[in-house]
Amino acid sequence: MRILLVEDDRMIGESLQKALKQNGYAVDWSEDGVAAEDAFAGQPYDLVILDLGLPQKSGMAVLKGIRQKDDDTPVIILTAREALEDKIAGMDAGADDYMLKPFALEELEARIRMVLRRGAGRRSNILKCGEISLNPATHEVWHGKKKVELSGREFSLLHDLIKNPGVVLSRAQLEESLYGWNEEVASNAIEVHIHQIRKKMGRAVIKNIRNVGYTLPAAEQGAK
Repeated sequence: MRILLVEDDRMIGESLQKALKQNGYAVDWSEDGVAAEDAFAGQPYDLVILDLGLPQKSGMAVLKGIRQKDDDTPVIILTAREALEDKIAGMDAGADDYMLKPFALEELEARIRMVLRRGAGRRSNILKCGEISLNPATHEVWHGKKKVELSGREFSLLHDLIKNPGVVLSRAQLEESLYGWNEEVASNAIEVHIHQIRKKMGRAVIKNIRNVGYTLPAAEQGAK
């Protein structure tokens, strides 16, 4: 799951990017409004976390530009502007949530899950493929009746595969989904994540198509 973080405060940006990455999100960080618009135009995102007081172009202008294109990508405003009129203006411009600084990381993560769940258009958004059940909103996974604890990136990798049953995803595609800009990626990172998933759920869970990529095996394909 890929997030665009738009924040000009380097201390907040660095700490938030690090924390979200540890929870399995791929995070691209822009420090001004123009750079944010360029990033958004060049890469699809699952969510935008947007400050309002930005250099070059305000966060409000960035938000309005997104919505004027009829793009419904979820946007959470994260700002120090606490005035009621600012909150009303942000929500009227198309924000899905409005959160004040300073903030607790746990609350922000809960709001991310809430906004993504709301965007799915239904309370339950459980994905199923054979014996595997995955809930993107709560980051829970079951294999049969057994609940399986996955790391953030293990969960994201399995999420990519279960969203695309029968489709072979290359290592490059999976790296693009799991890692942000300029993030160092070990040459065997995807293989390590897959090894850990297989260790917890069984080797047959993910199939390797030699020199092509990875997919859920035919035996695991079921109702989406």
